[in-house]
Amino acid sequence: QVQLVESGGGLVQAGGSLRLSCAASGRTISSRAMGWFRHLPGKEREVAARIGWNGVSIDYADSVKGRFTISRDNAKNTVYLQMNSLKPEDTGVYICAATKAGRYYGSLDYAYWGQGTQVTVSS
Repeated sequence: QVQLVESGGGLVQAGGSLRLSCAASGRTISSRAMGWFRHLPGKEREVAARIGWNGVSIDYADSVKGRFTISRDNAKNTVYLQMNSLKPEDTGVYICAATKAGRYYGSLDYAYWGQGTQVTVSS
């Protein structure tokens, strides 16, 4: 089992920045792909960014490309999401996820999920 705890959310003005952290415990995430998903008001949960086990392969949703950066520190069992140039439409709950075994970001077995952290961007 992998337990995931997100932190770093909050209220920020449009154009501002936030850095989200996802701390894993229970088992290592070093061989797993990780992702940041988000649940925006009135919409289905969507992928914001995903990263392969070694941090080399990365994928972003078109809506966040050029503004968000996902990274990982396997020694700290932690994944980050740096969010810059935030927009009101980025408001939502950001959720960290880990695969059960998949190494690559395209894996379909995101099996472990955190509780999420609220991000609110005011206009």
